[in-house]
Amino acid sequence: MKKGLVILLGLAALVVVLGLMLMSSYNGFVVKEEAVTSQWANVETVYQRRADLIPNLVETVKGYAAHEQETLTAVIEARAKATQVQTELTPETLNDPALMQKFQQAQGQLGSALARLMVVVEQYPDLKANQNFLDLQTQLEGTENRIAVERRRYNEIAQEYNTAIRRFPGALIAGLTGFDKHTYFEAAEGAETAPAVRF
Repeated sequence: MKKGLVILLGLAALVVVLGLMLMSSYNGFVVKEEAVTSQWANVETVYQRRADLIPNLVETVKGYAAHEQETLTAVIEARAKATQVQTELTPETLNDPALMQKFQQAQGQLGSALARLMVVVEQYPDLKANQNFLDLQTQLEGTENRIAVERRRYNEIAQEYNTAIRRFPGALIAGLTGFDKHTYFEAAEGAETAPAVRF
């Protein structure tokens, strides 16, 4: 009788320990996934800041460079596309590589359109001296830096989460409870090639 009770208590203790391990791992995954979601919100915030600055920038340039309508239209269209794709990519879909790539492409096209706009600006000395434009340009440059920082932080937090759900025994628990790997931001295609600079 005593031997059976000891075995039963041993099994109960084992079940409790395994349950506590499972609960601890699961709760750890929840914390890490919430950190990814929170950092994604930071990424969205800086992209939204850039999107909010663009109409003001376009309006300021429009007053000086009215005949550059094609460039201005390209910026506006790229902003609209980037904003639309941003709404498709939610914390629940961050593990979809195709959607993340679509998001990155839209943001890259917007960045290219803004770069073309800045080239146009170089042709208008009065615009370059306009205080409103200079303020907007400074804000946009700061926002681009913030985007880079927040993307890097997102990748770091996503890496920590992805590592946790792939390590043993976490991989078993993550598989049973539905935790999926999150996709990283990647460099744009061709970013490894330095641009040619000619004087």
